[in-house]
Amino acid sequence: MHDTSGAPSETGRAHNSDRPRRIMFYSHDTFGLGHLRRSRALASALTASDPGTSAIILTGSPIAGRFTFPERVDHVRLPGVSKLPDGSYVSQTLGLNIDETTALRSGLIQTAIEQYDPDLLIVDKEPTGFRGELLPTLEWLAARGTTRCVLGLRDVLDEAVVLRAEWDRKGAIEATEQFYDEIWVYGPRSVYDPTQGLDLSPATRARIHWTGYLRREITDAADTPDNPYVLITPGGGGDGEAMVDLVLSAYEADPTLHPNAILVYGPFLSGEVRDAFDARVAALNGRVDAVGFDARIETLFAGAQGVVCMGGYNTFCEVLSFDQRAVIVPRTVPRLEQWIRASRAEELGLVRMLDENRDGMTPASMVRAIRRLPSQNKPSEAGADGLLDGLEVVVRRAGALVTSK
Repeated sequence: MHDTSGAPSETGRAHNSDRPRRIMFYSHDTFGLGHLRRSRALASALTASDPGTSAIILTGSPIAGRFTFPERVDHVRLPGVSKLPDGSYVSQTLGLNIDETTALRSGLIQTAIEQYDPDLLIVDKEPTGFRGELLPTLEWLAARGTTRCVLGLRDVLDEAVVLRAEWDRKGAIEATEQFYDEIWVYGPRSVYDPTQGLDLSPATRARIHWTGYLRREITDAADTPDNPYVLITPGGGGDGEAMVDLVLSAYEADPTLHPNAILVYGPFLSGEVRDAFDARVAALNGRVDAVGFDARIETLFAGAQGVVCMGGYNTFCEVLSFDQRAVIVPRTVPRLEQWIRASRAEELGLVRMLDENRDGMTPASMVRAIRRLPSQNKPSEAGADGLLDGLEVVVRRAGALVTSK
């Protein structure tokens, strides 16, 4: 772990205490939208809390440029990689092998951090970065001693035995112990402990702060339909084919199913699969409207009568933030993360889950789930408002860390 005495290291210099605060986010983003959207929400809150603070997000997301970022928040796009069905990775566009791509990304990360000279580095989920690409930068920062480092973890990572093996393989325990001043868990401890099963030292566990979930708000207003609708969202959409198929099958099987639906495919559900879904949507004669991607999906959340969604972290935060009755259809591969989150949320009365083993993934089960949405309790009736303090806690912790340098 960094020297927290506040003195500059012999190899570096102390930051100018009068300069505006600078925060860097690392968001590896090899798949989906989750890491980028979480980093964007955090950067927005931290810069809004202090008119002098700026933030840069390092991201591998191929669609980072399709999002709007608030004033004093920018992003640097790292060369993208794609995960193959066998679990290996390939470069998305450059014709480099994965080792060459990782080395390029690693060099870009270190150059950006050296030039930007952040007061605080917030790393999302991966203590060592994608394939260890962050380790050279973490070692450089530790030797320099002028930047605080935080590891940010979502509320659920995976089942404990799988996570333990993954962290052992990546050397993540050692990196967490050595390089991170604090660990922020973006959820309440009363809901789930993502570090259970990890062999973290008592000293490192003492540096864990449970922030609560990250509240979402409408940042870019957009028009919504005048008629009641159910919002259908598989998040980024890359693994949403089965859920979308099930919802469309429900509307096809029951011509009386209401309200109508707005389906947001997500940017990663495309090609022939999207074309086939569009044909089915057209045949439903307006009972389902579909769009590919909406960067202002918060507005659609706020105006919906209910939500049918997968169980990703950001979507769950939106369900709670906009107090939406929701049916969650969690994925179970390659991780149990979404199932664990949805199961625990159902236990707490926050949402309902469509469970393959209990309910069956059939059109009839989806019809029943949508019909029951109006009779569900809202998350607020189960105490959701008390779970959404994450951004406020992050602002306080960031201020305390930077001030103590």
